[in-house]
Amino acid sequence: MIRKAPQELPQRIVFFLVPKFSLIAFTSAIEPLRLANRQAGKKLYSWNLVSVDDQPVISSCGIPISPDINLDELDSFHAAVICSGEDAHKIEDRRIHSWLRRIERKGVDIGALCTGAHILAKAGLLDDYSCTIHWENLAGFLEDFPEIEVTPELFEIDRNRFTCAGGTASLDMMLNVISAQHGHELAGVVANQFMHDRIRDEHDQQRMSMPVRLGVRHPKLLAVIKLMEENLEEPLTRIQLAKDAGLSTRQLERLFRKYLSRSPARYYLELRLNKARLLLLQTNMSVIDVALACGFVSASHFSKCYRDFFGRTPRKERGLPGLPGEEEDV
Repeated sequence: MIRKAPQELPQRIVFFLVPKFSLIAFTSAIEPLRLANRQAGKKLYSWNLVSVDDQPVISSCGIPISPDINLDELDSFHAAVICSGEDAHKIEDRRIHSWLRRIERKGVDIGALCTGAHILAKAGLLDDYSCTIHWENLAGFLEDFPEIEVTPELFEIDRNRFTCAGGTASLDMMLNVISAQHGHELAGVVANQFMHDRIRDEHDQQRMSMPVRLGVRHPKLLAVIKLMEENLEEPLTRIQLAKDAGLSTRQLERLFRKYLSRSPARYYLELRLNKARLLLLQTNMSVIDVALACGFVSASHFSKCYRDFFGRTPRKERGLPGLPGEEEDV
C-alpha cells in the first residue's frame, strides 16, 4: 500500500485505538484520507476503527472514540495503524500482539502513530526495520529496544512498516502516501485544504530548531548547548565545554547568565534531570540505572538533585512509596 500505486480501490485501513491515544495524531492521519476522497471525486480510501475489547477508547485528552466494527468481524484490509500516545510502553496486552502478528502473516502493511512503535516492537514487528517515535520517547525506546534501528525522523516508511512521530507528523506522512499513490497534485490540493503551506518529508526535524526553541542565536552558546545535549551520560567539565567552543570559562559563564539566566552547570544539570524524568516515566529502568544514564555517580545524589528540581523523589515520580528514611515531598 504505502509507496506503490494501489491495485484496487478503495484502500481499506484499520485504525487500532489503544488507551490514551493521541487525538491529534489520529485525526491528522484520518482527515487527509477523507479529503483525498473528496478532492478526487471517488473513494480512494476507506477506514474502520477498532479496539481490543470493542469498547470506546479514551484519548489522552479525555475524549472517547467508539470503534465502528468488532475485531472478529474484520475481513480483508490493506493496512493497520496502531494509534497510541501516553504510556504506550506500559501496554502489555497479548491480544494486541497476537492480532498484529496474525495480520502480519497475511501480508497486511502495519504502521504506528506517535508512541505506537513501542507496541510494534514488543510484538516483534520492528526487527530488521527502521522506525521512528515521538522525540520525547526516543531515549526510553532506545533503552528498551537497543537492537532496533530508531531514527529521529518525522516519519519512517520501510517496506511494509510505517511509523511517525505523532502530532502533525501524521498529516505529513499521509500526504506523502497520497502523493506516492495518487500523485503530488492531489496531495498538494489536500494540503491546501488544511492550510498546510508545504508537505514535509521524512527528513524534516521533529523539533523546532535550537535557536527558535531557546530564543537564542549566539553561535558559540548554541555550540556549547549542543555539546551538553550530546553528552548527558558522561557530562563534560566546564573547562572542556569552554575549550571546545573556543571560549574562556569566564566568557562561558557570562554567556549563560546573559542569555539563559543561569550558570552552565545549572543548565547542564537541568538537561540531565529532564532526561532522567523521561526515562523514569517511559522505561522500567531502575533508579540507579537512570541515574547512571544521566551522569549521576550515585542514587542518593541523583535523588536529592531530582527532588530539589521537581519537588518529588524519583520513586514518587513513579508513584512508588518512599524508602525508609527518605524525606517526604514538599
